[in-house]
Amino acid sequence: MNIEDVLRETLFDMAVEEEPPPPSRFLQARRRRRRQGLVLAMAAGSVAVLAAGSTFAVQSLSPPAPVLSKPVGQRPSPARPAVLTVKEGLRLSETLSLLASATGKPAKDFVRAAEDGEALGLPAYAKGRLEGFAFPGTYEVSPSASPGEVIAAMVTRFKRAAEDVELPEGARRLHRTPLEVLTVASIIQAETFDKRDMPKVARVIYNRLNRRPAMRLQLDSTVMYGLKTYGVRATSKDLTSSSPYNTYRHAGLPPGPIGNPGIDAIEAALKPATGPWLYFVITDPGKHVMKFAASEAEFMELAEERAKNLRKR
Repeated sequence: MNIEDVLRETLFDMAVEEEPPPPSRFLQARRRRRRQGLVLAMAAGSVAVLAAGSTFAVQSLSPPAPVLSKPVGQRPSPARPAVLTVKEGLRLSETLSLLASATGKPAKDFVRAAEDGEALGLPAYAKGRLEGFAFPGTYEVSPSASPGEVIAAMVTRFKRAAEDVELPEGARRLHRTPLEVLTVASIIQAETFDKRDMPKVARVIYNRLNRRPAMRLQLDSTVMYGLKTYGVRATSKDLTSSSPYNTYRHAGLPPGPIGNPGIDAIEAALKPATGPWLYFVITDPGKHVMKFAASEAEFMELAEERAKNLRKR
């Protein structure tokens, strides 16, 4: 039994399961980097994305459907665009549900559109899979925009962000692929509350991957993703899963991102902090305090600190 399993057993009764967050949580406005006056035409030629401050307006470039008839003397009132904010770290399934709810379009149409990686303009290293590439941000969606056009706009935003931080070049410097770096970023996003901790969490992940022999990541966030469940910890039964996202059983990174990271997490994955850490522990769950350890002895001290804080709750 490894050290994580020991801690898991001692804290079993103290852990509290976490329900999936309500959709309203992800509709809070968050400011993004400003790119005023920028107009991007999608490669598929089907959607325009206009940046105005922190909001991206998604408008269809397809001609509007003809009006067959209208009541005499009544002026048509154009439908209002839907404004929604997609928060960092949402899984693709959550994102698609949010888009459907905000636009009033069928969820199945978004699911179907998400499967056509070529039409969405995904980069080659995405391998046709959208998870990780639906970039978080605030979008103003025209009523005439199709589900495919909305998702394509998010992919365009990702590609712009990847260009800004030089993702392919940075991945080469780390001796990783862009998809591996994005996968690390998605884990960082899932595991942290404070963006100031992100570079250190990145270092823990890389230190484990770079050890010889490699040290398994053993992260509950990846296990939960593979099981399509949510919670603050994986159960002993969860850890027996044969899912390729079970980083307790399988060495190395999972096959791909476990969510859609924001720019802070991507930058942290590209520029990890310098340090010997192999563990991170949320020592005070109530205050979201995270501390780092370079040895098993240090890890056990942090684990005891966490246990004491949990007993106080």
